[in-house]
Amino acid sequence: MSAFQWPVRVYWEDTDAGGVVYHTGYIRFFERGRTEWLRKLGFSQARMAAETRVLFSVVDLTTQFIQPARLDDELVVHTRIAEMSGATVTFEQRILRQPEGAPIAEGRVRVACLDAGNFRPRRLPPALREEFK
Repeated sequence: MSAFQWPVRVYWEDTDAGGVVYHTGYIRFFERGRTEWLRKLGFSQARMAAETRVLFSVVDLTTQFIQPARLDDELVVHTRIAEMSGATVTFEQRILRQPEGAPIAEGRVRVACLDAGNFRPRRLPPALREEFK
C-alpha cells in the first residue's frame, strides 16, 4: 500500500482560546494517520507490543505549518512512506482542509522499530515490511 488517507474533524479540545488548532494538534493528527494506516493493514500496535515485542518511537519530526485549521474544520491526513531501512520508516504526511483540499500542514516523521523489552532498535517485522513495499 503506497499511501493512506484518514479524515479528521477539529474539535474544541484541539484548539486554543481563539478556536485555532494548537501546534501540537497537527502532530497528533499525523500520529492518528500513521496509527490508522497500520490498523487498516491489520497491525494493532498494542497486539504487536504484546505478541511480537515491537514498539515504534518517533526519532525525528519536521513540520511546516501552512495555514491554520479551525474549530469544526473537516480535514484529511495523507500519509505515505518516503523511505524505509532495516529499523526505521520515514513518512511524509500532509493535512488538507476539505472539501477544497487547501494545505494546512506538512510533515516528515521518522519512526524507529524498537524491542518492547529493552527499547533497542530492531528490524521491522517481515510482514509489515512487505505491506509497506
